[in-house]
Amino acid sequence: MPHTNDTFFKPSIFTLIGVPGLEFMQHWIGIPFFISFILAMIGNSLLITIIRTERSLHEPMYIFLAVLAATDLGLTLCITPKMLAIFWLQSREIRFDSCLIQMYFTHTFQCMESGILLAMAFDRYVAICEPLRHSAILTKKALISIILVVIIRASVIIIMCPLLIKLRLKHFRTTVISHSYCEHMAVVKLASENVRANKAYGLFVAFSVLGFDVVFIFLSYAFIFHAVFKLPQKEARFKAFNTCTAHIFVFLQFYILTFFTSFIHRFGFNVAPYVHILLSNLYLLVPPLLNPIVYGVKTKQIQKRVIKMFTTKRYPL
Repeated sequence: MPHTNDTFFKPSIFTLIGVPGLEFMQHWIGIPFFISFILAMIGNSLLITIIRTERSLHEPMYIFLAVLAATDLGLTLCITPKMLAIFWLQSREIRFDSCLIQMYFTHTFQCMESGILLAMAFDRYVAICEPLRHSAILTKKALISIILVVIIRASVIIIMCPLLIKLRLKHFRTTVISHSYCEHMAVVKLASENVRANKAYGLFVAFSVLGFDVVFIFLSYAFIFHAVFKLPQKEARFKAFNTCTAHIFVFLQFYILTFFTSFIHRFGFNVAPYVHILLSNLYLLVPPLLNPIVYGVKTKQIQKRVIKMFTTKRYPL
């Protein structure tokens, strides 16, 4: 690795610290992350299996939920194994290209999750505001198209983040990343060159994806609440609102963590680094853990299927 004038030229290896300031207790920090990783893997895999095998769940809302669970699995697998290797095995080194690949898939799955939440909000809007046209609007072809748009949008818009680093940034002040995974801005800040284009594109992605999705999710629920409160019967209003509670909870916990983490990352100059890193880790690992639990609790068909799977008696042949 060429090292000139206190800078590193095209470094091939980077070092991930983990949680800066808490290196002495990272082996303990790894325990709750390992437990959440196992539970997220089991919960989301179970959710996908139940939706795939239960014909009564072959509806738009549950198909979107299965895609959300698959996205959560991908996000968890992108981050947690390397994070636990840092915490427990002191395996801190990561190749530059591997770092960019991890960055790409991590942010792509984040973007996909936001897109799926928007698709689920649209499904609830059609189901409540246009119930007679729900099956005509959300056809099998429409579902496939929506899912493909979500995947393609995320894949295309995120690819420029690692590409801009790979193509533009050659000189780095240090190769030590103060993070537990290869987050975009954490890598960009290491460069000793002009990084305005990288920062500008990062902001563009944040506003064009998260900003767009949040606005339209809010609009969907504004129309939903307006339609619900116009229903004459109290029971009908409660039933309509109850179908949205799980999605509202998932939507709030995802975006509150997103904006809180982004705010601290960009403006929390007096916040200890370990606070930001822990929040970043929680922001990525809490939704995959909570999503299957929330939807499992709120969806009777999923509850019944889970109970049936674990209580079915097996008789010897």
